[in-house]
Amino acid sequence: MLVLITYDVNTEDAQGKKRLRQMAKQCVNYGQRVQNSVFECLLDAAQCKQLQHTLQTIMDPKKDSLRFYYLGNRYQTKVEHFGAKPSYEPEGVLLI
Repeated sequence: MLVLITYDVNTEDAQGKKRLRQMAKQCVNYGQRVQNSVFECLLDAAQCKQLQHTLQTIMDPKKDSLRFYYLGNRYQTKVEHFGAKPSYEPEGVLLI
């Protein structure tokens, strides 16, 4: 299923900046960054739960927020892209 993950990390202190880097690093392991702090990830249920757990252990729930949007397996009809940063095919080959 395609999952859109967004987060907002308070970076007013050094710990916040560290959390922000850690959140991004974990999300990059599972998907593609489509905007700052926004990732599209193709996950199965187990991967999704694992990533949720990992991100929740990184974040500070009193200062940060984390959202998962479940677009499902028929996501092609639910996502439209306009403007800069060309879209990509989530199930295609990712060159790094």
